[in-house]
Amino acid sequence: MRRLAPLTLLLLLLGTGDARALTLESLGHFSNPTYVASDPGDANRLFVVERKGKIQLLVDGLPHEFADLSSKVECGGGCSGERGLMSIALAPDFDSSGHLFVDYANDETGTIHVEELTAEPDRETASLATLESVFSVEHPIQANHNGGQIQFGPDGMLYASTGDGGGSDDEFHNSQNPAKLLGKILRVSPQPGASPEVWSRGLRNPFRFSFDRETGDMAIGDVGQGAREEIDLARSPGPGLVGGEGANYGWNCREGFVAGPATDEGCKDSQPSDFVEPVFDYPHGKEADVPDGASRCAIIGGYVVRDPNLGDLVGHYLYADLCSGAIRSLRLPAAGEATAGDDCWTGLEVAKPVSFGEDAAKRLYVVTEGGEVMRLAGAPLANCPTPAPAGGGGSSGGGDATPGTTAGGKAKSHGKGKGSGHPALTLDASRPAVRRGHRVILTAHLRPCRSRVGELVKLRRGGRPNGSAKLSSRCTASFVRRIRDRSTFTATVAASGSFAAARSPRLSIAVLPPLPRARR
Repeated sequence: MRRLAPLTLLLLLLGTGDARALTLESLGHFSNPTYVASDPGDANRLFVVERKGKIQLLVDGLPHEFADLSSKVECGGGCSGERGLMSIALAPDFDSSGHLFVDYANDETGTIHVEELTAEPDRETASLATLESVFSVEHPIQANHNGGQIQFGPDGMLYASTGDGGGSDDEFHNSQNPAKLLGKILRVSPQPGASPEVWSRGLRNPFRFSFDRETGDMAIGDVGQGAREEIDLARSPGPGLVGGEGANYGWNCREGFVAGPATDEGCKDSQPSDFVEPVFDYPHGKEADVPDGASRCAIIGGYVVRDPNLGDLVGHYLYADLCSGAIRSLRLPAAGEATAGDDCWTGLEVAKPVSFGEDAAKRLYVVTEGGEVMRLAGAPLANCPTPAPAGGGGSSGGGDATPGTTAGGKAKSHGKGKGSGHPALTLDASRPAVRRGHRVILTAHLRPCRSRVGELVKLRRGGRPNGSAKLSSRCTASFVRRIRDRSTFTATVAASGSFAAARSPRLSIAVLPPLPRARR
């Protein structure tokens, strides 16, 4: 019997654990994977892209080599900088035409290539001999900032991202130059020999972008320099249409919401209003809500969740950072709004994520530099939890027992106030039982909280201080903690204005016995 992935094994052993918990199911280990996509007509056929030039095909979880482009990618012992095979895009009619497209940066010359590959009639393999050039972009000096994403838009055209040419401060002045193909989102007719057009510009290294399969909106994760990482949004103007035509996202005049190095001539006398501002940015440094997390350094753009099996995360945009590894959720702005909101950590972390992916069944995947390809599973509440029903205790609602309580029934809450509202604080756990040493997500809910957003919720373990977190816009504060034997937690929120302190009951976490050794 094949070895079960550790996360899957843990879930099986937990048995009656919280079915809502968001998890990652491993699909296998690959050689420096960079991207994952599926057959448009069969979500159980997954294509895993490997940086040195190979494409692996998983059919119902069993892998075999689909294509080998190693001789074209020319990585040798290992691709330098950020080069290599970066992504693929299968034509919407792949099952009938066999066409798919590849994006790679040749390690010998630096040239960025977008090329068409044709699968054999059985769609199980593709020969290098079928490879035909669609277009190429010279990138000869620096090895970084190649972009690397290709995606079919809702208009049936192929879109590709390119970086600004590498180095620092856009030293080659490509991003603001409409005559250059670097630092851009390009659009091209998906056929050999086509000429790409500049769709939008002013980007530093839009390594990953995606289309919302429901709205057609394009979300771009643009890797910043020393100050900010940003997400840009090009809203679709209508069904079958792609937005962002002619947009200038500002680099290097701007970096996120702040001024950029502005070494380009086009930045002189410019104002922020001259550019399309991002809908979200964040600084380098540690996330406040991720305990012991690494500092952030480079955004990895993801997808808007449309998988109905992922519960209240549906409609939220998932993204990550290469250095911190935390997978986060964001609510992109609706029509009429300028900025995104509800940025929160999902509780999941991976080592060096390099890409997200989406299959034909709307399921989402995470790819890591170390070789793992994982699928998101579970039906969690949104990471910025939905407000509890009026008078309710936890965020689950529906009268179910709140996970993590020491006895059946809802968790009790206590609170007192000097006015109307009588705020009550409750504390929920992501699972009712975990092994000693494993992490659990604790979420404090204050109802009602009115003007108390931003106040500190203080956590205590066994009576000792155990950290604090600010109340989010949804009146919640989350903590991730390792569990010891008979761990108990309490949470308090300090008094503010007309409201006095509210305190949760103690919360005990049951500890499972050690895992049995698996028989070979």
